Amino acid sequence: MKKLFASTCLTFGLIGGASFASAAECGTVTIASMNWQSAEVLSNLDKFILNEGYGCEAEITVGDTVPTITSMAEKGQPDIAPEAWIDLLPDVVKKGTEEGRIVQVGSPLPDGGVQGWWIPKYLADAHPDIKTIGDVLKHPELFPDPEDPKKGAIYNGPQGWGGTVVTTQLYKAFEAEKAGFTLVDTGSAAGLDGSISKAYERKEGWAGYYWAPTALLGKYEMVKLEAGVPNDAAEWKRCNTVADCPDPKPNAWPVDKIVTLVAKPFSEKVGPEVMDYLTKRSWSNDTVNKLMAWMTDNQATGEDGAKHFLKENKDLWTKWVSPEAATKIEAAL
Repeated sequence: MKKLFASTCLTFGLIGGASFASAAECGTVTIASMNWQSAEVLSNLDKFILNEGYGCEAEITVGDTVPTITSMAEKGQPDIAPEAWIDLLPDVVKKGTEEGRIVQVGSPLPDGGVQGWWIPKYLADAHPDIKTIGDVLKHPELFPDPEDPKKGAIYNGPQGWGGTVVTTQLYKAFEAEKAGFTLVDTGSAAGLDGSISKAYERKEGWAGYYWAPTALLGKYEMVKLEAGVPNDAAEWKRCNTVADCPDPKPNAWPVDKIVTLVAKPFSEKVGPEVMDYLTKRSWSNDTVNKLMAWMTDNQATGEDGAKHFLKENKDLWTKWVSPEAATKIEAAL
């Protein structure tokens, strides 16, 4: 009996020692949560998985794209930026990478950040010939302007958004006014969302600017229009993104590259299992759209959304983590 007790104590001691070593190896982790919904839920997901699965002491720090990426590139802090839109700061990311302060370890959203002009799926299904911006402009009668039904409408975002500038320039470039369309100023993000919701509920025509991943596209299925021309990066920079450029040309919206950035010191101190998780962890825009729609409908926090995802998508997230971590994470839910 004494021998069995001693053996049991030794076993628990080894297990406890292994857990302590794992926690010590990971240590304190700072995770940047950007100020939009997909980044908020992803940072909370990383926090839960790293803490419960790998014994880390992860904490979330609130940030935004420019200050967070700049801080990581210059100071190596915070440790992780789960959803970094690096096309916004290409020179800063390049410098930080070359100087050995940050590393890119994978993409949480391999579909990328997608912006452009969209139409409702029910309309795309009813009119399979409409696939491009040019196709839409042939049918103003299918996208009536609420102020003047004889004309078509292209819905724009609020003033101050980069996407609003581009939409205005593409409206000129594709000669939408000559095709019988007006450019509708929706006034605010809520106004833009409301125009889509209203059209969807009434099964009416709608065409305009939007982006993914977003909660709204998790609730209302939309189809992105093709530009009908390839992306010309130089032309995009010269005129499509410049509000007062007088001669914009038709162009395709580029897909924004989204990666997970990790501070180099952190990547060197943690075990390979943590880095393997951060490299493998990714989900589709469609998955995130639906998750954010659930969060919006339930007024859920990022933490709520992370736990909901883990409970409902075991087949997905267990591919990201080790079997041992998966067991611990399930037990913590």
